[in-house]
Amino acid sequence: MTNEVPKQATIEDVAKLAGVSIATVSRAIRKPEKVAESTRKKVTAAIARTGYTANAMAQNLRMRRSQMVLVLTGSIADPNFAGVLTGMEKIANARGYGVLIGSTEGNIPIEEKYMGFLSTGMVDGLLLTTGHLPVAGWPKLPMQSLPPVVAVGRPVESDDVCYVGVDDVTAAKVATEYLVSLGHRKIAYISGGTPDILSDMRHEGYRLGLSEASAKLQDWRIESDGTSEGGRSAVERLFIKDTLPTAFFCFNDNTAIGVISALQLRGYNVPRDFSVVGFDDILFSKDITPALTTIRQPRAKIGEDAMTKLLDLIADRQSPQSDRLFHGDLMVRESCAPSQS
Repeated sequence: MTNEVPKQATIEDVAKLAGVSIATVSRAIRKPEKVAESTRKKVTAAIARTGYTANAMAQNLRMRRSQMVLVLTGSIADPNFAGVLTGMEKIANARGYGVLIGSTEGNIPIEEKYMGFLSTGMVDGLLLTTGHLPVAGWPKLPMQSLPPVVAVGRPVESDDVCYVGVDDVTAAKVATEYLVSLGHRKIAYISGGTPDILSDMRHEGYRLGLSEASAKLQDWRIESDGTSEGGRSAVERLFIKDTLPTAFFCFNDNTAIGVISALQLRGYNVPRDFSVVGFDDILFSKDITPALTTIRQPRAKIGEDAMTKLLDLIADRQSPQSDRLFHGDLMVRESCAPSQS
């Protein structure tokens, strides 16, 4: 009696069962977003029935690709990161890529270690959420000779790196105009630190919102650091002065939560005495008291678009890529009310 080795299913078997061409099967595996949903379902069902698995290792060797991408972030504790990563992994998984996550925590040696992945070919591309090109280990070569790079959430200072994120200027303008519409004329902007490109862009939107108001309003920027403790400290510094705002537009939700906490500790009621708006719509922003009015970022969509751009660049280095800015939605909740002054 002989033990026959079962015949391994081929891509031809899948194509025949699905009633499509071999090229369509290949496209459905490698670039499913470019195949009609009905066709994709037929191919997926045929793959399941035949047990076909693509020889990814051989394919990668031929194409000199690792089928891995690196996501470099300042901190995985960033409340926006998980949502963006979910979108990234959705696209990466659909297109047969794996994702490595490098959290630098601002440590240059750690950043340098992760950058070694690029020079050794361990990853095919880089998604940057840090807001800067890597300080350490960045090859002193033209960008065209390096693996593809896409900035996510925070733009970087390079014309060769496209950016995917929310339209911070327009969203901040909308938030400020909402406070103006409630009758507020003394609106403070609590920043996210200096230097911080996102904080500066949101400050620009705040200024635009003030400038388009019917009355000339004061640009009132209070420096902070993007943390809840920084928000509390900003409020304490304000109370040393003779004049107080009636509303706060904050760089992010963490800052806004700190502002609300400091005001409540002083015995004030939000929103009766002061209105507060945040930015990001992090997970628990609606669960605090009062529920926070804020700008919602479409985190998953940002991650999906960024990964799509990166993988398209990996597939075709000549493919033109432009920045993509998503609309931020104003989520009106309980932390704002008409001005009483």
